[in-house]
Amino acid sequence: MRPLALSAGEPAGIGPDLCLELARESREYPLVVLGDPGVLAARAEQLGYRIDCQTWHGGEVLRTAGRLSIQPVPVRTPVRAGHLDTSNAAHVIDLLTQAVDGCLAGHFSALVTAPVHKGVINDAGIPFSGHTEFLAERTGGKQPVMMLACPGLRVALATTHLPLREVADTISSERLETIIRILDQDLRQKFGLSAARILVLGLNPHAGEGGHLGREELDIIEPLLSRLRSEGFSLDGPLPADTAFTPRHLDQADAVLAMYHDQGLPVLKYAGFGNAVNITLGLPIIRTSVDHGTALDLAGSGKAEAGSLRAAVESALEMVEAKA
Repeated sequence: MRPLALSAGEPAGIGPDLCLELARESREYPLVVLGDPGVLAARAEQLGYRIDCQTWHGGEVLRTAGRLSIQPVPVRTPVRAGHLDTSNAAHVIDLLTQAVDGCLAGHFSALVTAPVHKGVINDAGIPFSGHTEFLAERTGGKQPVMMLACPGLRVALATTHLPLREVADTISSERLETIIRILDQDLRQKFGLSAARILVLGLNPHAGEGGHLGREELDIIEPLLSRLRSEGFSLDGPLPADTAFTPRHLDQADAVLAMYHDQGLPVLKYAGFGNAVNITLGLPIIRTSVDHGTALDLAGSGKAEAGSLRAAVESALEMVEAKA
């Protein structure tokens, strides 16, 4: 198979540490890290790891423990573990740009991303609301869908990184229809499901309480779900979020569609933090990521856990196989 691309993320965070953790293990799959060789070498020395980093320009990929293939992407200024520098924000964007372009050109089979720090990128004057939105714009995707998954649970989002006061105005029949169609299609095509059963949450407490706690369910969500069911979609809801995440409902669902970020993700991260995967649907490429941030306080300490990155790699490999 073509190699997986792994972008090293914010160089001052734990991204380089996680890449090096994978490099310490033998790998049956081909993996190329996009990052700065000097940063990775310095971090390996700080951690006490012996890693042989070799430049990759196509061709054979190193797979044995202690060796790593790297596509060099230089930082703009020297890096200190745990200390952000706006000068390297452009480096992070370079990582993602080269990784995405490599996937689109067919050099890589999928993209796995280590965490970035949105704040320092914006402080550098670069508009950036997250991986999901950046990848959609770079690949020409019309509507990216953010989904996190852990064993036994998948949660997709109707809205992602928005202030809470803007969420209700963003929920529309057109937006939800697009997201449900993408979610249904990618669950079947990228996860190999013969049919996709989707549980849809309401926006308001108690799913609006029959209109007494908000009318979005009555005016927008219920009519849309009814229409899509008539087309053959398997949709349950809208259900109250406070009772939807129970075995009675989840046992009958392949994925949950939450209306906003903090409605669905706290439950998923409670259930699987450290082993969950962030997946971007609705793109012409496969992309997975870790479920956590840059953890600046852990960078270079040897205490960073690579469980979520391993899960992201495994998920990307499964999606590549399902798509083949």
